[in-house]
Amino acid sequence: MADISIPGVTDKYKTNDLIKNLMETERVPLKQEQNRLESYKTEQNAWRNVNAHMRSLRETVRSLYSFDNPFNSKLASSTDEYAVTAEPKRDAALESFKIEVLETAKADRFLSAELDSKMQVPAGTYEYTVNEKTISFNWKGGKLSDFAAALNRRSANTVKASLIGITKNTQALLIESLITGSENRLVFSKAAKDFALQTGMIGKAPAAAHNSFTIKRTEIQNAGTLNSKTVQFAPDALTLPPRSGFESAISSKIAAEKGNSIRFTVRAVDLPAEEILPDGPDLPGPGIVQFKDITLSNENLDTKLPEKTEVLPAEPIEDYTAVFIKTKAGGEIPLTALKQNGENTAYAVNISDYPDIQSLVIKNNNTHKKIIMSTPQTVNNSAAGGYIPLNPAETASDAKIKYQGITISRPTNEIEDVVPNVKLNIHAKTEKPATITIAPDTEAAKESLITFVGKYNRLVAEMNILTQTKPEIITELEYLSTEEAKEAEERLGMLQTEFTLINGKRSLQTIMANRHPSTDDAEITMLSQIGISSSATTGGFAGIAPSRLRGYLEIDEKKLDAALQSNMQDIKNLFGYDSDGDLLVDSGIAFLLDKDLQSFTQIGGIIASKTSLLNTRIGSSERNIESLEKKLKQKEQDLKRKYGQMEAVLNSLEKQSDSITNFTDSQNSSR
Repeated sequence: MADISIPGVTDKYKTNDLIKNLMETERVPLKQEQNRLESYKTEQNAWRNVNAHMRSLRETVRSLYSFDNPFNSKLASSTDEYAVTAEPKRDAALESFKIEVLETAKADRFLSAELDSKMQVPAGTYEYTVNEKTISFNWKGGKLSDFAAALNRRSANTVKASLIGITKNTQALLIESLITGSENRLVFSKAAKDFALQTGMIGKAPAAAHNSFTIKRTEIQNAGTLNSKTVQFAPDALTLPPRSGFESAISSKIAAEKGNSIRFTVRAVDLPAEEILPDGPDLPGPGIVQFKDITLSNENLDTKLPEKTEVLPAEPIEDYTAVFIKTKAGGEIPLTALKQNGENTAYAVNISDYPDIQSLVIKNNNTHKKIIMSTPQTVNNSAAGGYIPLNPAETASDAKIKYQGITISRPTNEIEDVVPNVKLNIHAKTEKPATITIAPDTEAAKESLITFVGKYNRLVAEMNILTQTKPEIITELEYLSTEEAKEAEERLGMLQTEFTLINGKRSLQTIMANRHPSTDDAEITMLSQIGISSSATTGGFAGIAPSRLRGYLEIDEKKLDAALQSNMQDIKNLFGYDSDGDLLVDSGIAFLLDKDLQSFTQIGGIIASKTSLLNTRIGSSERNIESLEKKLKQKEQDLKRKYGQMEAVLNSLEKQSDSITNFTDSQNSSR
């Protein structure tokens, strides 16, 4: 029995191989289009890769001339960092100054008496106030530890409770304010006050001191050459006209009360024009007498004064150092200067801070300002709300520092309004004045320049790979991984006919090599002067090296460090400066690089145009491939159908031949 043959399945006549060979020829245009599509995509990825490197470099160069540039960064060092440190802002002056810490700012910290560990805290509404912040909560009663935890949950950075074990069965409760400053006293109210009294944390304050400091008209004296007789007294204030002052003695009894402070406010106010005193006497006119149509004029007054001559007005004098403490030795200690905006400056003269205090001196050296001083009050430093702590761990007080010979008080240990653009952090008293030095942050500038050179070199390397065909370009780049080197080989010379990229590289190199003088006397005008060049590590005497001819930059760190230490301003101007005085950077290496790279990376720029064109080509190629694939599929189906029909005809003929042969054989055998 002959084998069964199914056209298109059994492939008896090898038609599948024949169709496959025919289709291979038909697929040539498709393969060509697919290769073309792949080249478009590869080229597009190459442009996108260049774009990524350019954007990265552009971001770096913009940071070198923006307001946030690293050349404006400052560092502060202190000779006594345990006591005082500083944080300069970008606009801080490069200088050294001395700070003496007399006292750190403290917050109230009150201890209870020794308590039984099993003591129960009574139920009630507990209220704690520090300045304008109040913590209030309802307590149902319970253990000390639970009470402390409940208070801490509601503290809102205002108060804190702690338990201190004293013996096995006793402990003390510590309630502390978290806000420093003499004005920020911890006050107990409602059930909190009753419990504080019960536990011996606070007690009734003694009656106010009988001897309170007062300023009396009959007892003040002139302050040097400044007249005290023109000082104006009112029930709640004293007014000192221009060029006046007074000294008011502090009695020995008041000076002996070390727990008290004298508090008052002072402000300087501009005088209205009509209140400014004339430079000379203002004499009345001689006058006239009229009777009917007769007028008689008096003779001018005979004052024996010289003829009045025109005198140019004197320059106004402004002096905001107005408050002084005079010691028994006769020296005057200046206190904080007045605020220049006319606001009150608060003073708290702690008697304990001035063991040899003799008097309070107020001076108005100004010519066009009057000084207004509030009536001073004598305050018990430890009293708050009529109560004093019985076991104070600390009492709220201001930080006191001495700067430029002036004693300054602030409520916190972070002081930002004494040294311009510098924040002082007070940690402890100084044994001697600490020297704070503000210097450029050379390390930040150096790191930024190293980053800049690295990103510039990476972009130049990518441009070299794409526009040249020399394999050594890749082998020279030792920082590439094996996989990155392999990918670079695939891109080698891919864009060698793209003159926009070749010219772009030349433009970048020109900017880097040119001089950029910011001022006529600028000492640094080129990158090579700060140790950045194509032969920086060899001092320019390396001979001809192919790798150095490709535009890569090197850094001579010693030369760069020296330049950053000695001439930071010129280096800043080298990368970006304002040449026309409009407060906008319009020249310098970084500015020009940014502008140059912008033409490539901006929306609608060179790279966007290239990738857009490639997108169009990719779309067209994909449509061609889709059309060719449909045609090939149809062609293959047609061939299979035709060759299937051919196989069917051949099978039919073969069957007929077999039938004839069988019939002939049977006839012959019957004979």
